[in-house]
Amino acid sequence: MARISVRVTPRASRDAVTGFDERGVLGVRVTAAPADGAANAAVTKLLAKALGIPSRDVVLVSGATSREKVFDLPVDTSELRRRLAPS
Repeated sequence: MARISVRVTPRASRDAVTGFDERGVLGVRVTAAPADGAANAAVTKLLAKALGIPSRDVVLVSGATSREKVFDLPVDTSELRRRLAPS
């Protein structure tokens, strides 16, 4: 189980995982607006797709109304970093 910090940019031109910054925070861009949980749902779906896991396994721990979010993922930390590294 890995716990990661995510910095979300809503209303982006496209959905994308931009990689980890120097603080170890994962950058994620989603086209959804931050209203009614749409951006949170989009981030959850995008992380699940990028990791090849069901979206029900991506758990938002904190930051539901913030750009800085924390997620629990059922993936080893080293495997997580390898899968989410920019191509």
